[in-house]
Amino acid sequence: MKKIILTLISALFTSFSLAQVPTDPSLINSTGQLQFSLFGGLSAPLKDYRNDVGRAKNGYFYGLAIDQLFNGNQWGIGLDVRSLKHESRKFESISFANGYLATNYLNEPVFKHFGISIGPIYKATLGKKVELEAFLRTGLLFQQFPEYVQSIYVDAPGAAPVKMFDDYYTNNEKNKTKAWMGLGGFRVTYQLSDHIGLFLQTDYLSTFGKRFGGDSSKFQVMNYKPTNPLGPKDVLIVRNGIITNINQFYESRPCPCETNVKALNVAAGIKIKLGAKPKKLPLMPVIVVPVAISKDIQVVVKDKQTGLVLSGVKVKISGNGKAYVSNSNVNGEAERVKSAIKSGYLITAEKNGVVADPVGIKRTDFETDAAVIYKEIFLNDLRFTLIGETIRSNDNSKLPGISTVLSNTFSNESQGQVSDGQAMFTYQLEQESEYTVVATEAGKFSQTELVSTKGLDRSKTLYVVLKLGLSDISVGATFVLKNIHYDFDKSNIRPDAAPILDHLVNIMAKNPSLRIELSSHTDSRGKDDYNEKLSQRRAASAVNYLLAKGIDRSRLVAKGYGEKQLLNRCANGIKCSPGEHEANRRTEIKVLKY
Repeated sequence: MKKIILTLISALFTSFSLAQVPTDPSLINSTGQLQFSLFGGLSAPLKDYRNDVGRAKNGYFYGLAIDQLFNGNQWGIGLDVRSLKHESRKFESISFANGYLATNYLNEPVFKHFGISIGPIYKATLGKKVELEAFLRTGLLFQQFPEYVQSIYVDAPGAAPVKMFDDYYTNNEKNKTKAWMGLGGFRVTYQLSDHIGLFLQTDYLSTFGKRFGGDSSKFQVMNYKPTNPLGPKDVLIVRNGIITNINQFYESRPCPCETNVKALNVAAGIKIKLGAKPKKLPLMPVIVVPVAISKDIQVVVKDKQTGLVLSGVKVKISGNGKAYVSNSNVNGEAERVKSAIKSGYLITAEKNGVVADPVGIKRTDFETDAAVIYKEIFLNDLRFTLIGETIRSNDNSKLPGISTVLSNTFSNESQGQVSDGQAMFTYQLEQESEYTVVATEAGKFSQTELVSTKGLDRSKTLYVVLKLGLSDISVGATFVLKNIHYDFDKSNIRPDAAPILDHLVNIMAKNPSLRIELSSHTDSRGKDDYNEKLSQRRAASAVNYLLAKGIDRSRLVAKGYGEKQLLNRCANGIKCSPGEHEANRRTEIKVLKY
């Protein structure tokens, strides 16, 4: 739609130039007029502002334009002041078997905008009664955004439903902010007299840029996109305050979505003109000055194996005695080179020690009709990219500045990284390999997560996604140690459990005042006495492993509970699935002192 409007404006400028042919050549200049235009009408949101990011509905706008024309009353400068309002589409409440999905609106669900802009205007006449005008403006848009949270509530026995998970919520730094705006449009006026006319007007308004004055300019939401929408028969399973089967219904990683304000506006209004009528002036000669050929250069970096765009790639564009260096953004775009002079250029790219095959720009590329020279460069890194996020285990909120460690389970090689301001971290993973990822932060506990690239096809997959949850260490807190397995009827520590216990050794070392109970649990199958003795042997084996790594015995208590602390209904005599029994077979640590 934006391209259509700009094309219409360009065509209108051309038609104005042809239409504005005075019958008397001496009338080509005249005294400039001042005109006031009052308008109001329909405002239609566009693109992401209208769709699932902004959810804005058709609204209305009104305003005032003041235009001062120069001698000749063709060109001038104008000021536009307007107010826009778009209501936000509300979410529907959804019920499922043991809860519901509801939205809490924290303020009025409406977008309110006030804009002020300035820019050139061009006017032509068709006969004595009809005037055609085109205008371009730029300025500021003062914005007010709606604020809401869509949450999942799960029924609690004997109590009101408990909010467990926010799946769609606004994520703006401020609900009142500013942004740069651009405005372009045209109007057709029918003159009732020399000073009063009625007009129809259409224009396109859009904000641009990410920030203004230190504040974010875009409307932002966080959205866990549904993979299998919740239905009336679906059940969410909650254990230890966490929904364990949430990934059956939502993607594991939220989409940080954002949008500029974009709207197509149609209005009617009245125009009042002040100023003198045309007067005769001599024609001025037209001097044509040759212009050097120049074009913008836009480079996009892509992964050679999958064709996906790559961010964070260092791109260098060299030519005409200059070098332009930048990092590609989330859309794979390097910083655009503006008005590059006709010459030969060389494009190179590098990330993580991998260099792309260079791409050239020829002088003949400047001789096409396109305004932008578009080039793609491909990086052929055969490794996978792990994109991780450090979050709080209880509410999935971001935890930036967390130290993480990636270890190759075969070579035991390790590397560390601290999550950035958005709580994100990345590692490169070799093909057909297995890794462990942990957080090593004093005062916090994280699971040892297993990551594997075995069986993945690099030509189809580039990214491996991981959420690394952390919990605060406090007296009475209990944590299940994931991925610790024992052979049937055995209590010895298997090699695949060693990295998990090594991480526990590291936690004990970083927190010297920490004293824990390390317990083992079985399911209800088998005799009660046998299960209790087996679990005691397994707990003792785990504690002995920690002792061998230098942890003082006074800080450790081994306890086997057998089947005394089941997490579900699967007691003796109850028929349960293998998965339900597996939930009860676990190794836990409980904080006794900290």
